[in-house]
Amino acid sequence: MSYVREPTRACVSGQGRERPLTVHQLNQLLLVCSLVLLVAVAAVRISSRSGLPSLLVYLGIGVLMGQDGIGGIRFDDAELTQVIGYAALVVILAEGGLGTKWKEVRPALPAASTLALVGVSVSVGITATAAHYLTGLEWRQALIVGAVVSSTDAAAVFSVLRKIPLPARVTGTLEAESGFNDAPVVILVVAFSVHGPVEHWYALLGEIALELVIGAAIGLAVGWLGSWGLRHVALPASGLYPIAVMAIAVTAYAAGALAHGSGFLAVYLASVVMGNAKLPHWPATRGFADGLGWIAQIGMFVLLGLLVTPHELGDDILPALVIGLVLTMVARPLSVVLCLTPYRVAWQEQTLMSWAGLRGAVPIILATIPMVSGIEGSRRIFSIVFVLVVVYTLIQGPTLPWLARKLRLGEDSEAADLGIESAPLERLRGHLLSLAIPEGSKMHGVEINELRLPAGAAVTLVVRDGKSFVPLPTTVLRLGDELLVVATDPVRDAAERRLRAVGHGGKLAGWLGTNGEGAGR
Repeated sequence: MSYVREPTRACVSGQGRERPLTVHQLNQLLLVCSLVLLVAVAAVRISSRSGLPSLLVYLGIGVLMGQDGIGGIRFDDAELTQVIGYAALVVILAEGGLGTKWKEVRPALPAASTLALVGVSVSVGITATAAHYLTGLEWRQALIVGAVVSSTDAAAVFSVLRKIPLPARVTGTLEAESGFNDAPVVILVVAFSVHGPVEHWYALLGEIALELVIGAAIGLAVGWLGSWGLRHVALPASGLYPIAVMAIAVTAYAAGALAHGSGFLAVYLASVVMGNAKLPHWPATRGFADGLGWIAQIGMFVLLGLLVTPHELGDDILPALVIGLVLTMVARPLSVVLCLTPYRVAWQEQTLMSWAGLRGAVPIILATIPMVSGIEGSRRIFSIVFVLVVVYTLIQGPTLPWLARKLRLGEDSEAADLGIESAPLERLRGHLLSLAIPEGSKMHGVEINELRLPAGAAVTLVVRDGKSFVPLPTTVLRLGDELLVVATDPVRDAAERRLRAVGHGGKLAGWLGTNGEGAGR
């Protein structure tokens, strides 16, 4: 699938295989991939400081690596892109679901569901009509474009609004909508990309409803069973819990898809259930999922940038601008008004949610479906979608914070979310030590203040008989207790030596000459 024809120009194509990679070429490929990943990670800082969604940075890296850029890589395998894109979307939806706060989403669930279903239908109809009459696309091509660009992207929205305090109803609605609307849009795009006449609209609606019900049922069931199992099965290492959580999320997707349901809805709901179930070692799980989500986004966007051919986009810029203008100024606002007015959502919130309908990875990935199906004009569809996503994300992304301030959302209306999280001890130059008091340890019967830990170290938590509490200086330690000790970097080793010394020689270890060396061996 990947091979080198010239010493300095790589060629990646799905149109045949000339020869397998050699070990030397594989090493070169790994070096290039690692360098690209490092550059992409560094680009996160650029995107966060500039206010631009990270997808534009990663797409730019892919374009620069492509055949029109400095990398000279020729890549045209739409099928491989679709497969990798689907896998990346599963990881991204899982990470998003794990970070979704149920208490914020629950009140907004009816409005978000209506927006994800009815709103998508309104957007598809208006956008497809404009694409047909204003740009001359055939009806099938126009319907595909309308369906492809009707899905919003949570990663693009919240990468811009991450630092802006908004009412919980706004964030909950946007987050739930972006998690729900991928499923019906995928079904629509697949249906429109099938050769032959499109099924009657009522049959298509019935199929969408059935797949959503199956996907939701499987996602909730897998999420509940997975949460129950992780809480009742003690794994031998804490590092296995993040792997198990992601494996359960992927299982939900696979089970939903094999049951002819919506796998995307299944993985999102299963992740939401697990994310609110108070699982063991949750900080490690969230960090692991967040890292996987970044890798999935980086890889997917770079690959999409490779797939596009910039010099072929000239004829599609004007149609993309026209379709995007109708989508942004007519279709999205109208769908928001029709869907959210019955729920008595304030006009300020409706205005922000209308402008916050950013398109990101999902539309570009979905644009590969007609390419794989061999639909006439599918390459033009991909080019139009690519230009539309880039241009309107570039316009909407940086202006969202300004619009939120102008609408006075999150300033006086509601208390802002403080965004409390566990502080990274590495950034604070600190360490978290865990110590269990085993049978025969002379730490049994010692009071906390008798440990005489060095300044900069303290026992912050004691776990006893399955229950945790913050100890007092006079708390007496017992066999079986587990201590969590926080120590600053300069005294970390001294604190560990003192704990070993007390365990070996008791509270008088210092006077008895016990320094802890070899204790616990």
